[in-house]
Amino acid sequence: MRLKLPVYTTQIDDLGSRTPLLFIHGFPLSRALWEPQVIELSDSARTLAFDLRGFGGADPVPGPWSLDDLADDCRAFLDAVRVTQPVVVCGLSMGGYVAFAFYRRYRARVAGLILAATRAGADSPEGRAGRDKMAALAREQGAGAVADAMLPRMFAPRTYTAQPGLVERTRAMMAGSSVDGIVGALGAMRDRADSTPTLAEITVPALVVHGADDQLIPVSEAEKMQAGIAGARLALLPDAGHLLNLEQPALFNSAVADFIMKL
Repeated sequence: MRLKLPVYTTQIDDLGSRTPLLFIHGFPLSRALWEPQVIELSDSARTLAFDLRGFGGADPVPGPWSLDDLADDCRAFLDAVRVTQPVVVCGLSMGGYVAFAFYRRYRARVAGLILAATRAGADSPEGRAGRDKMAALAREQGAGAVADAMLPRMFAPRTYTAQPGLVERTRAMMAGSSVDGIVGALGAMRDRADSTPTLAEITVPALVVHGADDQLIPVSEAEKMQAGIAGARLALLPDAGHLLNLEQPALFNSAVADFIMKL
């Protein structure tokens, strides 16, 4: 279903009832990332997902823009679908960065946080330079080149070789991103604030979920987040990389459902 937000028009999924559960996708993906969760968890939550600006079925929005802007888009989405109660926010990778920004800006609207395959720290100088290099690749060769450059490291090595269908579907999702979305998101991630100080300010229940074989963000980053958030739990999924919710959907869904049940 298409939905008009203040800045752009997007595509959304809205299933189920009960506790609202907002999924925020990673880079350079779309709400399709969350299909196994939106469908399977809709019996225990109202599962909500939308395409961030320039990804999936969303209109491209020329940059620059920030993670705070994406957090504002999340608020606008919740307002548009008439969710007024606090929500559980689940963000993967870049979606986790947005989740931190959303918590800082709208903490009264957060009932819980699920931080998947993400980190609290800001980019290193080398990381920021890598964002600029990838933005140049997108401008010069398009989204497909970015997908090809990133894809081998998005999965656990075992998944990459054993599940070619999943790998190809993910490539198509990545290659379908707009150049405006890719470049804008890279700039927003490059310039994002360090969320490490935010960890100690989080007072809602939190679940950190990470793939044991994540090639992009090491497990140590997940452990730091768990240690920094009072009462946070860590679920480490075996045989899973950066896209752990696609590689181990049953384990991921079980961890999320258990977290929601205990809220």
